[in-house]
Amino acid sequence: MNVEGVILAAGFSERAGEYKMELRLGDKTLLERCIEGLATVCEHIIVVGGYQYEKIEAIVEHLPDIESVYNENFRVGMFSSVKRGIREIRAGRFFIIPGDQPLVKPGTYRKLLSVDNDIVIPRFDGKKGHPVLFARHLIPEILAMPDTAILRDFIHSKEIFIVDVDDAGIGLDVDSPEDYEKIKVYFQEEML
Repeated sequence: MNVEGVILAAGFSERAGEYKMELRLGDKTLLERCIEGLATVCEHIIVVGGYQYEKIEAIVEHLPDIESVYNENFRVGMFSSVKRGIREIRAGRFFIIPGDQPLVKPGTYRKLLSVDNDIVIPRFDGKKGHPVLFARHLIPEILAMPDTAILRDFIHSKEIFIVDVDDAGIGLDVDSPEDYEKIKVYFQEEML
């Protein structure tokens, strides 16, 4: 399929109250659920860790085709993790998704891949979300930006293609304990 995935999992989880990547959804962690969705379309997935990196390694060590990489600049912000992850990309296209967005449906990934554009973004109920699909040829331009940049600014400087999807999961992330409770309810009602 010639597509890879980058999962951003280097943050401090400050607002969540506990380390997000280890939070459980059913019998798996948030990070494993995020990997599970991506793995339906990606041959290779790169998980970018930073804060509590050893916990990321422990979560992914038994999973096939998953590579964890350490972002030594993770304290600078998320864009430094984007840059660290995309350095490992070899495929023609790649997804980027935060590790705290565990409930994107496999059909959403496939729908985004059906579009031939440099940047493809899902939209549900009028709101854009993740994952974002990029063409590999954009990597040098992203790498040339400072670690303190914002990926959204790069995206908005380009021609993007928006795909409407029937998937609330593209906008569900865990920033707070309340978000985690919402995601658990959604997982029980929609994903099981």
